[in-house]
Formats: sequence, C-alpha cells, structure tokens
Amino acid sequence: MRKLLFLLPGTTQQFFAGGLTAELKTLRLAQQLCDAAVVTYRQREKDTLFLADVLLDNQYRDCIFVVSWGFDVPRLIRRLGDRPTIYHAHSAGYGFILPPHIPIITVSRNTMSYWGEKALSSLIYHLPNEISPDFENRHLPRDIDVLVQSRKSSEYLLQQLVPALQQQCKVVVLDGYVDDLIGWFNRAKVYLYDSAEYWGRYRLTEGFGLPPMEAMACGCEVFSSVNHALADYLDPGFNCHKIAGYSTQYDTQRILQQVNCWTDENSIPLTFFEPYRSEQIVSRLRIILQEINAFFDYRALAPNDVSHIPQLTRRRIAYLTWKRILKKVSPKK
Repeated sequence: MRKLLFLLPGTTQQFFAGGLTAELKTLRLAQQLCDAAVVTYRQREKDTLFLADVLLDNQYRDCIFVVSWGFDVPRLIRRLGDRPTIYHAHSAGYGFILPPHIPIITVSRNTMSYWGEKALSSLIYHLPNEISPDFENRHLPRDIDVLVQSRKSSEYLLQQLVPALQQQCKVVVLDGYVDDLIGWFNRAKVYLYDSAEYWGRYRLTEGFGLPPMEAMACGCEVFSSVNHALADYLDPGFNCHKIAGYSTQYDTQRILQQVNCWTDENSIPLTFFEPYRSEQIVSRLRIILQEINAFFDYRALAPNDVSHIPQLTRRRIAYLTWKRILKKVSPKK
C-alpha cells in the first residue's frame, strides 16, 4: 500500500480539538496496515514533516495525502493538485465541492449520506471513530449525580436545566480541558449532552459525537440531543434518553428518576461498542485502503479517463425540475 500522509495544521495545544484527537487515532490505526505519518502545514514542528517541504520532494510524489481540517480542505486540495488525495470527512456543511478523483472516508453515516448527495461520482466509505478501550466501567461508587461539559452545550442546558437540577441533586459542570475524563465519567450516574444549538450556530454538523458514547461505555445514563451523527448510534428509550424533552420541569423529573434508580447493572452490553473498538476499525480500514489503492493504480494507468458522471448541482436540479414540468405540460402524442 502507498504511504499515507495525514495533513494537520499542527499537533500542539493551540490546535487541540476533537477532530485532531480523532485524526491522530486514525493515524495510529493506519500504521498497523501501512507506513503513515503526520504532515503539518501551518506551523513547523520538530521531527515532523512540513507540507511545503514535502511538495518539493519527489520521494513523496506517490504517497496518499489525507486531508480532514474542514475549513482548510479547498485550499489544501488546490495545493496538492493531481496527487493522490483522500478526504477524511468528520463534520459536514462546509459548502465546498470535491472533485471525483478524491475518495471520501466518512466517520459517520450521517456524513456519508451528505456526501452521497454532494459527490455522486466519488468513492465513499464509512469508517467510524475509535473508542479507546480505556473508556470502560470501572464499577466504582458514584458520588456525582449529573455530569455536564460546558463546551458545545446549549444555553437551555446551562442556563435552565442545570440550575433546576442543582436545587435537587449534585451537579458537576466541567469547563475547559479535562485530563481524566474517564475518571469523571466513572464518578457520574447521569451525563448530559446537547450540541444541536452549537453546531447550528456554525451551520455545520456533529461529525461523530464521541462524548455520549464514551460516557455510555463508562456506565453513565446519557441524556443527549440526537442531531446529525449522534443519530448513528443513539436510540432514545433503548440506550439513552432524548434531552430537551418538552419542558425544563419534565426534563428535570426524568433525569432525577434516572439518578435515583441508577444501578451498575444497567450498563450497555459490551458488544454494542465492538464496531467502535480498534480491532474492527482496523479490519474495515484494511478493506477501504485496498480499494482506494486500487483506484489510484487505475488512475495512474488511465490518466485520460475523466469522470463525466453528472453531479447533483443546483443547476442540474433546476434542469431536471424543468424537464419534469415540461413533460407534464407537453401534449401527449
């Protein structure tokens, strides 16, 4: 297989985000199958490749470049030109269009459905994010009734629901970076997550939604929004509860009920998390990379074969609509 070069703006604290963590995890999984490395493009880092240097070095000409940083993708694609490139898609809604010679690997079925409409002639695959085996139920006493992370939380959650709950139970709100999130999850009975408002503000989608799944793996009862990729795995009434249900008072009642009846025996079966553990993800990634390498082999052997499959652009939709209307109003023979 070709070497993979994962393009990241940087790997230091200033670039820390869920997307960076997920991308570095994917890099480590890929290294079990082929040679793979990080290439930064905004800042130079010690012992790390830098994109400007890589583009001038012919030894990297046949490598596959993996782009993922949403807002930077169009500019990176222009810089890479005709080099083999993969788009590792997390959130959707950035508004750019991908050329058909760039395969797309999506971290959720929600994102896959987005690109299934926007990139009709692209190769598209689904590779979920990994849940570290460290996220597990340690079966310890729980001294926190309700746990909340302020980042990405809605105003409703922080300004209405949390104050209502604080009057009746022990609520901990985590603000900022947390070193031992696994420890916090194992201390809490209920975890609250409500990201729909956050992503709506930026007109983007929840790419995967790791926190609710990580909390579930640690034995928490989860109350969550089910927007975008969260709907991939959350199933209200069966493995979670829908937050923001009708009213603050009704939400409070439902959450307190789960706090009072919480038991360690109600944990989600471990089999639920297997598709998100490294063993199955590496197995899927092997198949995906084999297909993508075969595609780039084909492109190298048939450089003049260009895709002419129509894309579902606004202009084409308007054209198809006009044809449908014309067919209806045209006299039948």
